[in-house]
Amino acid sequence: MAKNLIGENWVDSSNGKTIEILNPATNQLIDTVPDPSKEDCDAAVEAAVKGQKVWAEKSIVERANVLMKFDSLIEEHKDELAKLLSDETGKPITEAYNEIANVHVAIPAFCEKAKHEYGSVIPRGTEAGQEHTIQYTERYPLGVVVAVIPFNFPSDLFCQKVPPALLMGNAVILKPSAHNPLTLTKYVEFLLEAGVDKGAINLLNGAGGEVVQTLAENPKVNLVSLTGSTIAGAETMAKCAKNITHVTLELGGNDAFILHKDGDIDLAVKEIIWGRLYNTGQVCCASKRFLIHKDIKQEFEVKLIETFKQIPVKMPSDPTSQIGCLISEDAAKKVEEQVNQTVAAGAKIIFGGRRKGAFYEPTILDGVTKDMDVAKDMEIFGPVVPIIEYEDIDEAIEIANQSSYGLCGCVFSKDQKTCQYVADKLECGGVVINGASFFRSFEMPFGGWKHSGIGNEGVMTSLKEMSRTKTFVLKNIL
Repeated sequence: MAKNLIGENWVDSSNGKTIEILNPATNQLIDTVPDPSKEDCDAAVEAAVKGQKVWAEKSIVERANVLMKFDSLIEEHKDELAKLLSDETGKPITEAYNEIANVHVAIPAFCEKAKHEYGSVIPRGTEAGQEHTIQYTERYPLGVVVAVIPFNFPSDLFCQKVPPALLMGNAVILKPSAHNPLTLTKYVEFLLEAGVDKGAINLLNGAGGEVVQTLAENPKVNLVSLTGSTIAGAETMAKCAKNITHVTLELGGNDAFILHKDGDIDLAVKEIIWGRLYNTGQVCCASKRFLIHKDIKQEFEVKLIETFKQIPVKMPSDPTSQIGCLISEDAAKKVEEQVNQTVAAGAKIIFGGRRKGAFYEPTILDGVTKDMDVAKDMEIFGPVVPIIEYEDIDEAIEIANQSSYGLCGCVFSKDQKTCQYVADKLECGGVVINGASFFRSFEMPFGGWKHSGIGNEGVMTSLKEMSRTKTFVLKNIL
């Protein structure tokens, strides 16, 4: 059985509770992990407080060297890690390999950025009355960072949170998803092997959100960085508010995909394969509402159906699989219910719509209107394409912006003035022009507007989110 890591000890839960980790494609038991108590959570925070003081004494270059060794260990063990990630998540093995490979993209980038995260100098005389005073800044650790990782991209989101937190001298309490924590448990083992100090990295499993909320209300926690649902984000933010604890939240999305009348239909269909079906549609910034101009909707649907016919649902372990299963049978049932609800509201299934266990086949819904839930705030976390017809570009923008979410969006048009107009008007944190909204490089600042989150992650921004500024004043030094 896998264990939690508290300080230097790999331990079971003090209350003896466990969580079963199942392969969603086969429903077979892979392993069990501890389901910790409040006492376990408090012990992890105390261990992190102590470990952070030791880890923070290391220079940035020393911390970077440790993380680069971790990067090498991931590369050395990529085959077993990819298989484990595919088994516990249900994503195709090729996608699992791609996600593991991203570690080598993220780690060097964050390490190099950390080495060049310079402070600022305010020269004397910049402000009246300060002619003899110099001011300069440095960045300091926050302290204890809780990193809450979702099930859909555990390795990628680990890389967005844990390395920058460690590089800035923080200790981390890692909280993986209860569905698939085993790959990240291996990552923690490799961090220790690479040289992260005991207590600077801790691992707590847990189901139902109780662990996250317990950690969030602990006054010795300095930041909760959470990627998850908007409901979970709101609950966490409320807990953090009691102690003025920092939060960064990357939450839900219902991204609009706008194909204008002069857009490249073949390109749009190709981008949907990537931008909607990848990871079986379980992507926060996947395109989820498809706004298609009335003049080209019929041609678009014909081409999309023909393309979907060529993508059979296969077992995730099959090297030829392009689409696997959802994270659980319950997740697939929820997608099924949402599709049925949309059909009951007047939409029509023109392709797919069938579920088998945790598998849900690619599905296309026609006749979706802008007043339906799916056109607003019903986020379908699965391979479903709801098509909404529109007449002019301002109507498309209005439909896109009626959602309380604002993660990403996209627009297809051969007219760059149209593209830029739409991109400017969309109320979201990122817009892709002539590509699906599923775009997240490690370099870019990624974050949502409205109910899609607070703060930004990425090489450009995470190191600042994971640290705080101190200003030094050399009063009358000159």
